[in-house]
Amino acid sequence: MCYRVVDMTEEAKLRPGSLPPGIFCAADYAAQAHALMEPGLFAHVAGGAGQETTLCANEAAYAQLQIYNRVLEGGDHGTTAIQIVGQSFAHPVFLAPVAHQTLLHVDGEIATARAASAMQACMIASTLSSHAMEDIATIGPGPRWFQLYFQHDRASTLCLVRRAEAAGFGALVATVDAPVQPQGLAAARLGFSLPATCVAGNLVDHPAPPQRALNPDQSLVFQGFMADAPNWADVEWLIREARVPVLLKGITHPDDAARAMSCGAAGIVVSNHGGRALDGAPATLHALPAIRARLGEGVSILVDGGVRSGGDIFKALASGANAVLVGRLQAYALAVAGAVGVAHMIKLLRDELEITMALAGTPTVDRISAASLFRETT
Repeated sequence: MCYRVVDMTEEAKLRPGSLPPGIFCAADYAAQAHALMEPGLFAHVAGGAGQETTLCANEAAYAQLQIYNRVLEGGDHGTTAIQIVGQSFAHPVFLAPVAHQTLLHVDGEIATARAASAMQACMIASTLSSHAMEDIATIGPGPRWFQLYFQHDRASTLCLVRRAEAAGFGALVATVDAPVQPQGLAAARLGFSLPATCVAGNLVDHPAPPQRALNPDQSLVFQGFMADAPNWADVEWLIREARVPVLLKGITHPDDAARAMSCGAAGIVVSNHGGRALDGAPATLHALPAIRARLGEGVSILVDGGVRSGGDIFKALASGANAVLVGRLQAYALAVAGAVGVAHMIKLLRDELEITMALAGTPTVDRISAASLFRETT
């Protein structure tokens, strides 16, 4: 596992919903969550696919970069404000789509939406949210985007799209990298599986199609799961039909990034599903510079995977991202302290980012570049 664990006495363990003592950085929420959560659930959230090589590589990649300390640059005009797909945001800390959040806290996505609204953070609500998107959309002002899983037919997919547009979600983030998702071994070894009562609020009226009947010589993966997997034609169709910008999430290869833009995508999310899909895929921070070089400076690129601090956010921006998505830290903070925890986690990350920007001599986000990074030469 690639999370930080510290010893905690029984007295230090907290009930979810209160702001915990001893949290000095966002990553500290992982230790608190490890002490509080049922072991199987924690393994499900913290774990990755296979031997977790990609999970660990995502986080390790950030430690391989250093930041130049630039002096005497001033900074009283500093700001973290950014623009992505023509929309304005107060800072580049976005909340990644996290499914089934009532597993983590009784209020689930409603608590997360409250935190995001309070901290001016863009929340990307999952197709697999415990609460319906319309209920999430009522919680304070945005910004909010909707993460879309293609359904088994276009009519069901378009229904979700129209609901998201009507509810005021400002963009669609279509996940394309996990048509099949391997089981997390750590969670499986602890006997964890999603409870039967774990129902996605957005899919109540979208029952799963019946399982395909397969011949003995057919593959459950290829002729089963992959038979309904989306393809580039589905992406082109979605972009034609959508009335809001569409970003593709799950891109790690420059050729796929270029094809996404040629299909009309408004941007991409460089993502390997947090190490939960193809084990052995490159760390997203390593994949990012080549994608930025291929697409040029005018394209909106977000990245997730391995971000644990404001310094990591700075390194992601310097490597070519316009913003980052935070997933596991969000889940840990929600489990530990509900809306208050998620808001606190966002504040810690933004504070660390601002401090890093000030010390790096880049008081505005547009001044962060590859020149801000020091790389050892051999």
